[in-house]
Amino acid sequence: MKCRSLSLLVALLVWLPAAIAAEPAYPLDAPAPDGRRPGGTFTQEFEAPPLVDDENKDIRRERNYPEQPPTIPHSIRGYHIDKNSNKCLSCHSRANSARVQAPMISITHYMDRDGQALAAVSPRRYFCNQCHVPQKDVKPLVDNSFKNIDQVLEDEINGQQKP
Repeated sequence: MKCRSLSLLVALLVWLPAAIAAEPAYPLDAPAPDGRRPGGTFTQEFEAPPLVDDENKDIRRERNYPEQPPTIPHSIRGYHIDKNSNKCLSCHSRANSARVQAPMISITHYMDRDGQALAAVSPRRYFCNQCHVPQKDVKPLVDNSFKNIDQVLEDEINGQQKP
């Protein structure tokens, strides 16, 4: 029995490197899907598209639904946000917003999960860019047929159906 196990092991060790070196049964240079950039093949490398600067208009955007986090209307490149510091709070905190004429962060950011008021920003709301994002002035990658609630209600009143 011991000899049979040993011979199986030897056969496996001989077969395995040959199997790994053998050509796979599928082509490695198969066409890649077209996604955000044109596909080509899996082995082709394309240059990444250039980075686009953030919008820097300092104009508040309309929100599309209730409780939507507002977008950031200015560049945050170089902003430092970690457990020890948050550059956003230098303008948007309760203490600084009036002085720099920036919108104060929502009072909900000063509450714990039980709704109790806190003196400082809640740790759950401290990392701003988990919800708030800067905008780029670019052509959308995919078509979007999103309608805000006002448009949905208006279409309903006018008797139009969703496409």
